[in-house]
Amino acid sequence: MSQIDKKKINKLIKSSQNVFKDCALENGGLVAANSTKSYYGRDLSNYFYVWPRDGAYICLAAQALGWTEIQEKFFTWLIERAEDWQETGIFFENYAPNGKQDLSRFPPDQNGAILWAACNYLHNNPKKNKKVKELIKKTAKGLSKSWEKDCFKMITCDLWEEERMCFPDSGGVFSYSLAACARGLEEANKIYPQKQIEKTARQMKNLLKNKLKNEKYIIRSWGAIPDRRIDSSTLGLIWPFEIFSSQSRLAQRTIQEIKKRNEEDGGIYRYEDDRYDSHMAKGRYRKSGAGYWPLLNFWLSIVLNKVGERKDALKYYNKVIAEVDEYIPEQIFNNNIQKGISPLAWSHAMFILASQELGFLEEKE
Repeated sequence: MSQIDKKKINKLIKSSQNVFKDCALENGGLVAANSTKSYYGRDLSNYFYVWPRDGAYICLAAQALGWTEIQEKFFTWLIERAEDWQETGIFFENYAPNGKQDLSRFPPDQNGAILWAACNYLHNNPKKNKKVKELIKKTAKGLSKSWEKDCFKMITCDLWEEERMCFPDSGGVFSYSLAACARGLEEANKIYPQKQIEKTARQMKNLLKNKLKNEKYIIRSWGAIPDRRIDSSTLGLIWPFEIFSSQSRLAQRTIQEIKKRNEEDGGIYRYEDDRYDSHMAKGRYRKSGAGYWPLLNFWLSIVLNKVGERKDALKYYNKVIAEVDEYIPEQIFNNNIQKGISPLAWSHAMFILASQELGFLEEKE
């Protein structure tokens, strides 16, 4: 699509607003996808769960739309509902709508993303809900306690929450996870200054820069068993967590490697040889190859626009706009058999954030 389809963009902005409303539960929880709706496919996996990470990005998109109610209620849900948070200050993998833990692995990036989103909200709404400060304080303390000098004390998974794990005894750390935590703690320390929080944020940020300074691009993870695959989530170290300047050589090389290795026909995949498929075939996942992720196309378009490559930014943005109608899925496949979760609220959130970056929210009818 060479021309900007403003009518289509406006349609998707409206549908995004409806998706967020549908995913915002009465009790304040934000589910990744509302599988109770008639538009949700019967042969798709159930995503009627709360992932704090997804919620963080949805909150930022809500901020872009000028909404506050969704954010306030979600932050209260995290405080009052998320199982074990009151005791540990830690958010685990995902939760049922009532707050019960569904999966209890530890993706540290979720905690950093919540801090980042909550601090962003408080910066824009300084007189709002006092509970947000409680959320920031306890989560920052919990996250700091989970860290010891150069590694997390617990086994960690990354934002894709797959089988690849990082273990404390091997010093393994995921780049995106650490970036989210470092930035989240930095922002938290501005609101709740505390020596341990400041120290942990500094250790994390310095470790990222020291471990990656001699790499050709931002690798997925390091440690005794590093993973040097180029993962598209490493865009997060450029935006929104800004560990590396978008103009730095490392950032520029990372962008180029993502385009070189993880792009196919203009669609951005998570990493090389990605096999994840949420489509159920007679009760089993096909795992016959992933589709491209619209949210990654939008993510890349944001980063490219920030480095002054608007033409390329629009290319990846328009790729998705041209291939969806009303709803934006988790993945888009190049066949008529596999299907992605649709709509995925995180995909819609990244669409809103990319539209804001490119100036289309201001131009909407």
